[in-house]
Amino acid sequence: MEKSFIHLHTHSHYSLLDGLSKPEDLVALAKKYKMSAIALTDHGNMYGAIEFYKLAKKEGIKPIIGVEAYMTAGNRKDRTTEVGGTKRYYHLILLAKNLEGYKNLMKLVTIANLEGYYYKPRMDKEILRKYSKGIIALSGCLGGELSQTILKGDMKKADELVLEYQDIFRKENYFIEIQCHPSVENDKEVRSALIALGKKHNIPVVATQDSHYECNEDHEAHHTLLQINTQGDGKEGSKFEFSNDDFSFIDTEKAFEVFKDIPEAVENTAKIADMCNLELELGKWVFPDFKVEDGKSYDEKLRELTYEGFKRLNLEKTPTIIERIEYELKVIKDKGYAPYFLVVGDLLRHAKENKILTTIRGSVAGSMATYLLGITNVNPIEYKLPFERFLNPFRPSPPDIDMDFADNRRDEMIEYVKSKYGEDKVAQIGTFGTMMARGAVRDVARALAYPYVIGDRISKMIPMGSQGMPMTIDYAMEIVPELKDAYDKEKDTKKIIDLAKKMEGCVRHISVHAAGVVISPLPLVEYVPLQYDPKGENKIITQYDMYNIEEAGLLKFDFLGIRNLAILADAVSLVK
Repeated sequence: MEKSFIHLHTHSHYSLLDGLSKPEDLVALAKKYKMSAIALTDHGNMYGAIEFYKLAKKEGIKPIIGVEAYMTAGNRKDRTTEVGGTKRYYHLILLAKNLEGYKNLMKLVTIANLEGYYYKPRMDKEILRKYSKGIIALSGCLGGELSQTILKGDMKKADELVLEYQDIFRKENYFIEIQCHPSVENDKEVRSALIALGKKHNIPVVATQDSHYECNEDHEAHHTLLQINTQGDGKEGSKFEFSNDDFSFIDTEKAFEVFKDIPEAVENTAKIADMCNLELELGKWVFPDFKVEDGKSYDEKLRELTYEGFKRLNLEKTPTIIERIEYELKVIKDKGYAPYFLVVGDLLRHAKENKILTTIRGSVAGSMATYLLGITNVNPIEYKLPFERFLNPFRPSPPDIDMDFADNRRDEMIEYVKSKYGEDKVAQIGTFGTMMARGAVRDVARALAYPYVIGDRISKMIPMGSQGMPMTIDYAMEIVPELKDAYDKEKDTKKIIDLAKKMEGCVRHISVHAAGVVISPLPLVEYVPLQYDPKGENKIITQYDMYNIEEAGLLKFDFLGIRNLAILADAVSLVK
């Protein structure tokens, strides 16, 4: 039988400033190594889940969505530390077997972020028990609770932990995880004890690599990334670092070589992969639960409100206008978007009733229906504006109505949405900031302890990009002879640029999208994992960005706060 190894403990750049690999590169390597499946297990989050799922499916590789969870031995809401100030968390690998497991993972990650955040987003065993169905658990790396208990020499407690986790996940869904990183302190001793525990309790042992980067040549770049993460300045003792072992994405041959003394642990990776069969139905729209009276359908209500607009606007019902309206309503009905228009219409009605100054931008001005609904103020027939520019019957793209509000009253609009649809059904959308060319150079130079002027000089040789067309280091080298010359002749410049290129495009942080808000018919956690805005403003945001939000079936509503509108509103108020 052909040997098989599946990576079940894998980090991408969504393990922020810790993982160096991008999801597309991990999938490409899995394909190159003829691996039938691959798991993504980023630290405490599911940022890359949908992106990874789509990439793997496209290449005919089974995607296994997981997370390297942070666990607390106590209560997730407890904010105390152990003796000596040790942070109270351990690592645990969780893998979704199916759709139920995927949804439970989202709930666990959300609760860890919203209720258990203390240094890290922590889960506890109470919520693990509640949401364990459809999930496979691996005992974790050297930072796992089981390994740490072994390190303390408490084998009685280790026996109890094994039985406890089997009880939480059911015996067939719990595996003892072993790794082989010889230069890591206590690696061999803990691995031997884990194998012995597996034999004692008849629990399969599974081999993992804990991959953080693509190939061993990326070790230095990963080491530098960790220093950037901890704001290290390159000086000894100023940084967190991995050992000199290989934490790359190894192939099957290498896996069997590393674990030659226990090949069944490698073989068990494929058995676990066979247990995981998650199928996501992406791009299937779900809409807010907009209440319609008298049992009318969304389409019937939209038609009624559209035709009511004739009286409000004192507009004549000409054959041309009627034909246009019927065409637009048919397209909207065929695509199933009526609820979206009803929600937007209601939002703008509320804004007008509460004297919140608004404007609408973009291609929606081409819709006669939105004009009659009071969403827009322009008659598209009068100005010969095409509806298809806004909503094309032959394209799958959803409607996108940009709503501008006076920035000092934008939060009022979001609060209205929460009060109407439910707080647990509304969130702002997360967005990711990446390491761009100039910033990556500065970060690397600082992490390597070069004087500020070195990184500053190289960075300033790289031109600024433009919106939608970010500058890359490679392109800058092509168009700036001075930069290419410095790279060719200066050893330090070459080192900084080579490392920066490996980090370019990696995610650096998550923040709040400037406008995007999602509203769902069920609690949002049924569709997307959630967390707080890292800035600490208690805003709940999605862990999926605007593109993957749509893949999850949620339409984005744009609430943009515009300062000029606030100024105009104040001016009107003063005049009155």
